[in-house]
Amino acid sequence: MGLINAPNKVPQHQKFYQQAYRNHVRLWWINPRSPYLLIPYQVLMWSTFGASMYMMGRKIAGYNTWFGKD
Repeated sequence: MGLINAPNKVPQHQKFYQQAYRNHVRLWWINPRSPYLLIPYQVLMWSTFGASMYMMGRKIAGYNTWFGKD
């Protein structure tokens, strides 16, 4: 039963997060694993946004494909 005698790490985590918050770091960037989750998400989000804006511009111009003049 390791959970019964486990040390309470809440005060350590609170100090860590409060110190990062004082340094004006956003909450979602404080965790050390955040870049592994957020950077691929942002790349995917901005690339799909860019692709949709590109195709919207082509659709307005009268082209229905990604490339060419079809």
